[in-house]
Amino acid sequence: MLDIEIRRPRTEDINGLHQFFRTVIIDTFNKEGIGDQLEDLETEIESKKAYLFGDLTSHGADRFFLLALNRDKIIGTIEYGAASDLICKCTDNALKGWHEVGTVFVHPDYQGMGIGKLLLENMYRILQNKGIKEFCLDSGYARAQNIWKKKFGEPAYLLENYWGEGNHHMIWRVKCEGGS
Repeated sequence: MLDIEIRRPRTEDINGLHQFFRTVIIDTFNKEGIGDQLEDLETEIESKKAYLFGDLTSHGADRFFLLALNRDKIIGTIEYGAASDLICKCTDNALKGWHEVGTVFVHPDYQGMGIGKLLLENMYRILQNKGIKEFCLDSGYARAQNIWKKKFGEPAYLLENYWGEGNHHMIWRVKCEGGS
């Protein structure tokens, strides 16, 4: 049984989180069969670092992260903030002004153990306490899309072949009552 601590990031977590992002994103790209797209991989890592910086410098006002730790090892992350430019563009600004939940990452050695579910449940409570009733979530990764479809049903927006032939982008609208 894992002893999981859920908490906000601290300044001393920065290096560990940067390494965690790199590990999870490289693993994801490899499992998606796009591990050779090094420029996109680095862009994805840098965007997560920027989100973390936004959290730490705004004390959670711009981006708000939660970490899952097992014996002081970072094994998962989740965050929320303003809907991304990609979501706004892909929805013709229908979700502009919405909150987006993202960076739902679980270390490859801990996937399938309920860490993502635990992080999501904690995020629901935080959003509910802030009076947020609905958020959006998106993914361009087929493996993650399958997880979100099981959890939330079909996406509100399906952008076929957005990332190339057979590689879709999906966007969900989710009620904060624990999902649909």
